[in-house]
Amino acid sequence: MGSSQVFEQSIKISASATTVERCIIDRDLMHRWLNPALRCDPVGGWNTDVGGKFRFVLKIPLITPTLKAVVIEREPGMIVWGMNGFFQGSDRWECQPTSKGTLLVNRFEFKIPNPMVEFGFNQFAAQWTRADMQAQLRRLKRVAEEQYRGLR
Repeated sequence: MGSSQVFEQSIKISASATTVERCIIDRDLMHRWLNPALRCDPVGGWNTDVGGKFRFVLKIPLITPTLKAVVIEREPGMIVWGMNGFFQGSDRWECQPTSKGTLLVNRFEFKIPNPMVEFGFNQFAAQWTRADMQAQLRRLKRVAEEQYRGLR
């Protein structure tokens, strides 16, 4: 099995932690900041409590790789999806309240069990994945700040 990799990004958001969390766990809000090539579908009903199951589907021509995920940890302001598929690992989202809003930390920790897929990922997709995580955080910040201004 491949070696473990960690991609961690954070962003300061001028919105309450509860607003930021809602943007992460509300399906409609999530699809406003998620990469447009990625779709998150529930398995059963939409459920972000521990045990809630999801499929993350990458919409690319000819193939649609799917990553199965289950919520493995959940507390107010924090959700962790465990993943099993071409990636094995976890995707943690944590809202840390600050005096000016929220520090959102996203930590993607994973292994790629197939050596050929791991090689391809490291050669071609690792930098894109990091850049995409940063872009998602910027989009999430925009959505959360719009939501927060609308609530006041």
